[in-house]
Amino acid sequence: MYKSVVRRFLFRFDPEKIHHFSFSAIKTLMKIPLVPSVTRNIFKIEDPELEKNLFGLKFKNSVGLAAGFDKNALLFDEFANYGFGFVEIGTVTPKPQPGNPKKRIFRLKEDEALINRMGFNNDGVDVVVERLKKKKSNIIIGGNIGKNKVTPNERAIDDYMICFEKLFEVVDYFVVNVSSPNTPNLRALQDKEPLTKLLQTLQDANHQKKQPKPILLKIAPDLTNDQLQDIIDIVSSTKIAGVIATNTTISRDGLKSEHKDETGGLSGKPVKERSTEVIRYLADKSNKAFPIIGVGGIHSEEDAKEKLAAGADLVQLYTGFIYEGPGLVKRINKSLLS
Repeated sequence: MYKSVVRRFLFRFDPEKIHHFSFSAIKTLMKIPLVPSVTRNIFKIEDPELEKNLFGLKFKNSVGLAAGFDKNALLFDEFANYGFGFVEIGTVTPKPQPGNPKKRIFRLKEDEALINRMGFNNDGVDVVVERLKKKKSNIIIGGNIGKNKVTPNERAIDDYMICFEKLFEVVDYFVVNVSSPNTPNLRALQDKEPLTKLLQTLQDANHQKKQPKPILLKIAPDLTNDQLQDIIDIVSSTKIAGVIATNTTISRDGLKSEHKDETGGLSGKPVKERSTEVIRYLADKSNKAFPIIGVGGIHSEEDAKEKLAAGADLVQLYTGFIYEGPGLVKRINKSLLS
């Protein structure tokens, strides 16, 4: 029903406008008595066999919502009703920023993909913190953090530290985003020297806390094997908790759809194979020395299992959730049980 009716209706409208409309609709619906419990009955599976203990956290299942979907922490409690094991909010920056000019999201229907050049549009860390303080569910929350567009790379650490300190009491784990292609020069922070310095600074601050939080690094799918080896070395030296593989790609190989030449990050089915290759490389070459969260092109139960077989410990959905609907979360969890 989702693909034949709901998606067909939603895809008639501008992607960004319908995203905001959908958020408002979900927010309103979940305020109606019984709707949250009915939603949980339809979409949620709870079983001890689905639980996963990772970097000191107990996940109710392995399927999470990737960063960028609920970037302003507006619907994390509501998404818990759809069966997710965790929700990653952000990317959050110290100051609010509007992001890049619109139009900045494009559907590539033939490729079952999206291109976005949002540019870390968000309400700023202070607003996000206040929303997270009102959390009602027990859903695990990840905080994806970045730098403001106007902050030069030589001062990027300051921005990440501001977000880290302000979010510390309201998230369960952190994700350092240096891999978005939509903030100028951000990906330069993936180079070995600046990345090591950034992560070590965050880790030093983390270890000063009474109960440190897991810090993960989100990487691009466009890294070479030599760069991936650098990532393995950096994780080993800084002792961060793990890696999220992968963010969106700047590659346009094999695309057929109308908007294939738009600038921005490509997500969805076209990134699936490369994302899995990155996961497998990191797992094999590190001898599975750290946890990996797999994201990129998961549109089916088989896609999720492929990521897990390649070495991922958890998976996240974004574009697949848009194309396949909320039933995908349940199908993946049901498949993992069987």
